[in-house]
Amino acid sequence: MTDLDLILSAAREAGALALSAREAGLKIWSKEGGSPVTDADLAVDTLLKTTLGAARPDYGWLSEETADAPARLTTPRQFVVDPIDGTVAFMKGKPWFAVSIAVVENGRPVAGVVHAPALDETYVATLGGGAALNGVVISPSDTEDLEDAAMLGDAKMFVHPAWVNPWPPMRVESRNSIAYRLCLVAGGAFDAAVALSPKNEWDLAAADLICAEAGALLTDHTGRSFTYNRANPLLPSVVCANKTLHPLILSRVGHIDLPQR
Repeated sequence: MTDLDLILSAAREAGALALSAREAGLKIWSKEGGSPVTDADLAVDTLLKTTLGAARPDYGWLSEETADAPARLTTPRQFVVDPIDGTVAFMKGKPWFAVSIAVVENGRPVAGVVHAPALDETYVATLGGGAALNGVVISPSDTEDLEDAAMLGDAKMFVHPAWVNPWPPMRVESRNSIAYRLCLVAGGAFDAAVALSPKNEWDLAAADLICAEAGALLTDHTGRSFTYNRANPLLPSVVCANKTLHPLILSRVGHIDLPQR
């Protein structure tokens, strides 16, 4: 079984578990730092770690819901996993959450799956093999102007008075799962996504490959691409768009002084 087949099967099983757990009723509490977590997040994490670890015992493991261990830094490949990306949507009964699984080698994802079980949408990619949604090849939009662009992000941020150069009118929407947001850009459902707040490797790794293989650009706000399986998995920001809009967005946000990880 290829790595893609393995993580695709695991993601579908995990998605089914998440939906059934939500149907049965969730236990919810706050993690250190205040973000919510449910018993389903932990159950899905355990399922994935058990299934994937048994199939690839020599791979490292990095997950939002597992205590990090430095042993992963010396492994040949790593699973980088967010068991339920978009926990707030998940626990509120909304559909915008996803299981995100990537296989990383030499700092870059080589296989990725983002599975949104409540929407029956599954994005997949392999390095050099293209990207697809439910078996259909995807590509980003051909929008060339930010005015009236379909943007995923914080609507309040774009109209904040601190911008020296105000943003043009855009159709701004929000989706809780960052991995799913990036896939929506990769597939052309939205033109761009911007988040000027820290994200983690498990939020981005699978979607990073899906974007790259589809033909979208994903970087931080200064235009730097991401590497994975680093000692500190925190990343400063996200800008994702087609190749025409991406530099237009960077020209507006690249000067912002955010902590560099």
